[in-house]
Amino acid sequence: MNKAFTKEDDGGGPERLPDLPLSPHPNHVTPRGLQQLKARQSELETEVSKLREGKDFLDDLHPLSVAERDLRYAEARLASAILVELPEGVPERVLFGTSVTVADEEGREATYTIVGEDEAAPEAGLITHVSPLARALLEAEVGDVVEWVKPAGTVELEVIGIANPKS
Repeated sequence: MNKAFTKEDDGGGPERLPDLPLSPHPNHVTPRGLQQLKARQSELETEVSKLREGKDFLDDLHPLSVAERDLRYAEARLASAILVELPEGVPERVLFGTSVTVADEEGREATYTIVGEDEAAPEAGLITHVSPLARALLEAEVGDVVEWVKPAGTVELEVIGIANPKS
């Protein structure tokens, strides 16, 4: 019989959820981002083990399916991680992993650190290297004015400082 017409998994285990989509972009990570991915993988391995051992295992398989799916995602992101180390000292231009302070047209200042997709937390100033803001800032030097194209219009930002977060 053709494999397409047979049940894939007769093991009685939880239904396998579809994998989370992976980014098409290179998976650049900072040292901190790599450690976060490793920690997340470890947490998920522990969670999967606990869920498999739990007495409620057969009552509700959904949490296990979710944890297994999330673990597969973490493992895939770790397997594709490209560690980017920063040079020592203060960089002369905005690079992956650097922090950059900018001022907008009204003089309001903001500081962003350019990180990998899994480490991004915009509310904390951590922006992914593939975001429009990061793409506008990458390679800029202090004194440069860059254009950040947003849906509401273009904003000019002046680079007023660049720092290496590990210095």
